[in-house]
Amino acid sequence: MTHTPIPTEPRRRPIPLVIGLDLSLTSTGIAGVDWADALRPKTGLRGHARLDWHLDEIKERTRAADLVMVEGASYGHGAQAGHHELAGLWWHVTQMLWRRGIPYAKVPPVQRIIYACGAANPAKGHPQNIRSRVAKGMVRDAVAQRYGLECEGAGRYDKADAAVLAHMGRDWLGLPVVEVPETHRRALAGVAWPDRAKPGGEPACCRPPAKTSAAKLATPTK
Repeated sequence: MTHTPIPTEPRRRPIPLVIGLDLSLTSTGIAGVDWADALRPKTGLRGHARLDWHLDEIKERTRAADLVMVEGASYGHGAQAGHHELAGLWWHVTQMLWRRGIPYAKVPPVQRIIYACGAANPAKGHPQNIRSRVAKGMVRDAVAQRYGLECEGAGRYDKADAAVLAHMGRDWLGLPVVEVPETHRRALAGVAWPDRAKPGGEPACCRPPAKTSAAKLATPTK
């Protein structure tokens, strides 16, 4: 008579691949929970060619993603140069994710800042003309201190922003890398989250881990 062995430890929950995207025409931040990069097109690339370059890079790097966190528009910057083209990039990217059946969340910039720093305006004690720059540095410092991820060099603030987005996604899926205070986690309520299921009814958060490693996704394509 045979006996079915009794498991000695609980079955481990698959770890989803979550990628954060801080879209920009000149320096798109892209990150997982333990890596970050900045996609910077060649100087002089403009218009359709620049949009195409970004789309190709992002398509390659998100191909195995279970969830993509995309920063939404900052409506206070609507009159700035390039806003129309940046909106086009956002829609091209989210359309590509939608067509490939990859769930994506839309994250207002203020919710990303709250999740990183615990306040919508963490630099309010500084002169108004430098608050934006100081706040960017505070987000970058928070990423280094809380997650041990140093974002250096060109596009460092974009890298940090994308890393925060990735961690927000992992937290929402119930698999945070580290515990985050509730003063910060309240930002999750302000995110436009997707249906947890991919086409066909398979929960995105419960699929086996992607075979493509984060390190490979972080390596720029030739």
